[in-house]
Amino acid sequence: MALFTQLIGDGRPDVVFLHGLFGRGKNWAGIARALAEQGHPSVLFDLPNHGRSHWTESVDYAAMAGEVADELRLRLGSAASMTVVGHSMGGKVAMVLALEHPELVSRLVVVDIAPDVSDQVRTSVPLVKAMRELDLDAVASRGAAERALAADVDDAAVRLFLLQNLKHTRTAENRNGWQWEVNLGLLGDHLDEVAAWPEVGEARYDGPVLWVGGTESLYIRPEHAAGMRRLFPRVRQVWIEGAGHWVHADAPAELTAELLAFLGED
Repeated sequence: MALFTQLIGDGRPDVVFLHGLFGRGKNWAGIARALAEQGHPSVLFDLPNHGRSHWTESVDYAAMAGEVADELRLRLGSAASMTVVGHSMGGKVAMVLALEHPELVSRLVVVDIAPDVSDQVRTSVPLVKAMRELDLDAVASRGAAERALAADVDDAAVRLFLLQNLKHTRTAENRNGWQWEVNLGLLGDHLDEVAAWPEVGEARYDGPVLWVGGTESLYIRPEHAAGMRRLFPRVRQVWIEGAGHWVHADAPAELTAELLAFLGED
């Protein structure tokens, strides 16, 4: 089953965006439009179990990377070669894609994640609990859903991020019509697999890599640098001052500038 994708810009795309946990492709739309204005059309992916893409029975980074690879080949043929940008969970998919399907990746951008176990994913436990405990049968509107979530999720930006996954579709089985579009059961029960880093053996990606971190995030630590260099010997690390884990939301202009500079490198 094909993944849901959205094209931003005109012409043959040369950039791919992969979102993080509980996200969807459109999280990158603003930055993608800025790149398109500079001649870089892009494809935004909804990864499995997110957005409008299909659900699976397991969390498997190699399988997710394989599905992205299949979609790129289907769209662009055997000559597909893209700059792949991935954030958090999507950054791990992007890294595995580059390691296992290097012919599809001309450049790699990894945003605020490392090729290691990401213990910070456990901070999603209370978010999962809040989403699961939201009484969808009692929700009268999206605003009402936000007010209900506010009891457990203090940050308004986080509430809005989670609520992008709440879809209103009235059916015979679900008369009120509200349902989570994200596969909350699978992802909530398998956060350890989301946090994990898969076995990649002796694989190495020799293309250029930009490794972007937010200075206010703890997802990238000094001990990750050696592993990153082993897998990606041409890596260059940059930090976005003042940004947390969601770098593209906290500092879109700064991240866009880094991406454009990277795309312009020889």
